[in-house]
Amino acid sequence: MNATFQSPESGDISVASNELTSLSVLIAAPRGFCAGVERAIEIVERALDRFGAPVYVRHEIVHNKYVVENLRAKGAIFVEELDEVPDDVPVVFSAHGVPKSVPVEAERRKMLYLDATCPLVSKVHRQAERQIEKDRHIIFVGHAGQPEVIGTMGQVEPGQMSLVETVEDVADLHFSEEDNLALLTQTTLSVDDTADIIAVLKRRFPNIAGPKAEDICYATSNRQSAVKQIAPQCDLVLVIGASNSSNSLRLAEVAERLGTKAHLIQRGRDIDPVWLEGVETLGLTAGASAPEELVIEVIDQLSQWRKVEEKTVTAAVENIIFKLPRQLTD
Repeated sequence: MNATFQSPESGDISVASNELTSLSVLIAAPRGFCAGVERAIEIVERALDRFGAPVYVRHEIVHNKYVVENLRAKGAIFVEELDEVPDDVPVVFSAHGVPKSVPVEAERRKMLYLDATCPLVSKVHRQAERQIEKDRHIIFVGHAGQPEVIGTMGQVEPGQMSLVETVEDVADLHFSEEDNLALLTQTTLSVDDTADIIAVLKRRFPNIAGPKAEDICYATSNRQSAVKQIAPQCDLVLVIGASNSSNSLRLAEVAERLGTKAHLIQRGRDIDPVWLEGVETLGLTAGASAPEELVIEVIDQLSQWRKVEEKTVTAAVENIIFKLPRQLTD
């Protein structure tokens, strides 16, 4: 049989063979949607059912084009700011959270708004408020420009929170051991990187106050743990997720730090078959905003080129469910 592969980067590649060669695919579990993402999507869908189209959504509800396009087809309209939303239609705030000024503006305009902020992100927002009430300056570990970081830093007044992205950034902080400081983190960070940064912060500021539990969410931690289990056994790891998805980027980084090459893809058609040359075992996972349909699509795409033998590797079992806003349940 002659098979012709269309490579996105390299053009046509002709391979002559009598049969497809085997490819072992280790599928990470858990993977894909977390409870916060499921809740956010359900909020938009229920709002469309209850109020009818259009329902406006401030920013992407989650970082996944497939999800956004599906909701758009149902009548959701995605905008960047509230001034693009008419006063008489519902608006949903994304799962990443928003600065305090956004709901304040919505209330001033007497808008019907639904807050789809992940409850674990909202928990960090409340922690920030409590630390400010205790007159502490907050050191926030996160990635500049991420919607979650913008939303969390927007819970306090300018100058009350300092952002740290790396261990090196800690040296640039102009505080003393005697200063009243608190520590918070973004929920979708690398578990290992964050532990390193926190260790340095605590060495430099022994009295810094931190949350009782880790701010990094259960889903981020579990997905990284699953990748750590499969990556050492793989020649390549594919991570389904968007390039602006923090938790998806971290999954690829976890694999590469274990010495396994990784590619971030949005869906099956993004795979370059050249990547599979010399690959006998492939790892597959999906970021918290990627639906299971895309995992199936990737498997189907791989099956066009290789004889796929699937095996699921489970690192944790998730059964968390978050409540919906009262406006949608009353």
